Amino acid sequence: MCKYVTMVDVATLLGAGELALRPVVLARPDQVIRWVATSELPDPTPFFQGGELLLTTGLQTASWTSEWQDYVQALVRSGTVGVGFGTGVNHTQVPRRLVSACRAAGLNLIEVPRPTPFVAISHRVSRLLMEEEQASAGEALEFQRRLTAAAAKPDGIRAMLAALAHALRGAAALFSGDGQLLAGPTGTRRSELNLDRVAGEISVLRRQRTPSSAVLADPEGLTVVQSVGTASGRGPFLAVLGPPRLTLSQRSAVTTGVALLGLIAEQEHRAEQTRRTVRGRAVELLVAGDLVTAQIVLSIDGTAPVIPDRLRMVHASGAPETLLDAIAAAESRSGICAVRGDILWVAVGDTRAGGLAGALADLGMLVGVGSRTAAGHAAESHRTAEIALAQANSTSALVGWDDLVQRGPLGLIDPEGAAQFATALLGDLTEEQLSTLRSFLTHHGSQLKVSEALGIHRNTVRKRLAAIESKLAGSLDDPQLRVNAWIALQTLPAT
Repeated sequence: MCKYVTMVDVATLLGAGELALRPVVLARPDQVIRWVATSELPDPTPFFQGGELLLTTGLQTASWTSEWQDYVQALVRSGTVGVGFGTGVNHTQVPRRLVSACRAAGLNLIEVPRPTPFVAISHRVSRLLMEEEQASAGEALEFQRRLTAAAAKPDGIRAMLAALAHALRGAAALFSGDGQLLAGPTGTRRSELNLDRVAGEISVLRRQRTPSSAVLADPEGLTVVQSVGTASGRGPFLAVLGPPRLTLSQRSAVTTGVALLGLIAEQEHRAEQTRRTVRGRAVELLVAGDLVTAQIVLSIDGTAPVIPDRLRMVHASGAPETLLDAIAAAESRSGICAVRGDILWVAVGDTRAGGLAGALADLGMLVGVGSRTAAGHAAESHRTAEIALAQANSTSALVGWDDLVQRGPLGLIDPEGAAQFATALLGDLTEEQLSTLRSFLTHHGSQLKVSEALGIHRNTVRKRLAAIESKLAGSLDDPQLRVNAWIALQTLPAT
């Protein structure tokens, strides 16, 4: 078992019985003593760095009354951890006003009896600090050994989290970049690790796009959230809960843990890249019509999903930073992904295609869903997904081939281009001529039915059609002109 290091704090010094120190005001017994300073100056704080225990006999304070309050306030501002007041030299007892000022300011106050020389206190603290440093170095090595051994285990991440939690006498957990729990929490204080609070902090850190950390302090303990591994700062993230003040060896353990988790994450990242390369090649073969070879290639990745018998190809494009989230969304639905240029291709089961397409659109991507086909005919779904994606835009981010089929050829035409085409073809026609042309095409070229529908004589219909053909520079007996005219009528801008 590892013996935990105890830092040199006020309580530890008071426990040195040979010094016979007496606590007068014990406001913060857990404050760490960094050094011992002896001074009789009315204000020694310009020479302090913080963390000092001040020893004084009050040589210049015999006449002090209200001055004690300013004296104590200056010490508090400088980070002094306490005052050791020597009695029996200049004062027979600790001044009452000093006691009151320390109590009001929350500053530790200790009486040093006449037989105890200040140098003995300095020697004792110096010895304790040396012992702490030696113990801390040994403890840090022990923590490092345990963490390294844990990292080498088959389930290295979980073993490391357990070792970290033990080192901190707290808890540890690993989160994904989107705040989802990946492993843990583990440790004796695992129920105290606020998972929601950690997830909220991760959402802030992740936006920084660089390795980053956050420290969340409260009276019960210190929670540290640190990005692991990748330079992008996208995660994963380590969260640990420890005591309110971490020792040097505990801080070293966290640093070591982050480094080792980073190595594991990098190894897993490389393995993931290999898996995605294999899956991407399988998708390429699939859409090229080589189902058998695609299945063979996919079998190299033992974790890959099987190619579904009935599938749809889904194509998506968007900002580069959404790609990893998009792949994760696809793989969570047993999709098989390939990234080609800035386009994500996904082969996914027919019943899961709609949910995947919606999730990708929610990420801000443009999405095209292909036709439903057998796995051996994935090329057809691939082509139709490509056409559907070409129709997607900011106002209609998700387009399915099935919807395009329902809308007919107009669904494949760019609205702006179609409007320009319609204006160019029909722009010279009057409203009367447009109405006649629409009726003529609706009734499949029957002049009699046009006459009946519009309530005009057949000769009038014949004359109008002749005028229309003159403006269109073609014959309405030509099927191509009829198709062009019908499409133009559907897309002609309102006047």
